[in-house]
Amino acid sequence: MTAVVSDRRALLSELEQLVSEERNPRTMGIDLMATPEIVKTINAEDRLVPEAVGKTLPQVALAVDKIVEAFGKGGRLIYIGAGTSGRLGVLDASECPPTFGVPPTMVVGVIAGGLGALVSAVEGAEDSTTGGAADLRAIDLTNRDVVVGIAVSGRTPYVIGALNYAKSLGAVTVGLTCNPDSAIAGLADISIAPLVGAEVVTGSTRLKSGTAQKLVLNMLSTASMIRIGKTYQNLMVDVRTSNEKLLARAVRIAMQATDCPEQVAEEALERTGNDVKLAILTILTGLDVAEARTAMAGAGGFLRRALEAGA
Repeated sequence: MTAVVSDRRALLSELEQLVSEERNPRTMGIDLMATPEIVKTINAEDRLVPEAVGKTLPQVALAVDKIVEAFGKGGRLIYIGAGTSGRLGVLDASECPPTFGVPPTMVVGVIAGGLGALVSAVEGAEDSTTGGAADLRAIDLTNRDVVVGIAVSGRTPYVIGALNYAKSLGAVTVGLTCNPDSAIAGLADISIAPLVGAEVVTGSTRLKSGTAQKLVLNMLSTASMIRIGKTYQNLMVDVRTSNEKLLARAVRIAMQATDCPEQVAEEALERTGNDVKLAILTILTGLDVAEARTAMAGAGGFLRRALEAGA
């Protein structure tokens, strides 16, 4: 028996143990269904995902607290994965700068095979146990960072190598999988493993598993940003006004936070260089821009604290 055949058989045996690779008894006849029935079936399976994610909330909350601690020490949130998992991590990271006004180096997405793998599969990249470590080394990983390894199966060599390297440096590690007894779940300091069950199309983990991962990533980044003062109430007060739509949103946010007319919001934003927090603070307190900037610095960037201090 050749080594290749032996390795393939070992992989087949491993896949047989994964919940995410099981066949779904509710969709065995999906190829015989009419279109309305197909989409109804997919939708019914998708409704199972939030419940599965809900059972992981204690672990998600623990991970958020570690991420907030890392930010406080100048550390980063780093997502790393292959294929769909890697793409979801890069997507979530790329949305943080425009939404929360943070530098692109604060939340980083790393994908096996590099950025080209976002649009085209890079064959074999996920099978490299050294590739994940090399990619983390390339972005100068430190023990101040939090590394979230994303892999539905929980067995991706690229992610396992990355988490092992992160642990060797003393960085906090989080495993985001959909198989609770996986290698990654056992390796990571914090395991988040929503059990969504078999996919509509067997093994197509971009479906329920991918949706579960996206929901968890939404919480990790958004809750962490809320905790460090990037929102006021439920408003994106650190939004970056990099285009006309976002500038219009900034005006609307200032209006919503202060109940002021559009012209007042626009004038305040103009005075503050489109800094939404400062605009709101000047409108609500009557402070000039310099005074508002000092107040925000004294409140550690938290608008609510600055408003309460000036009350």
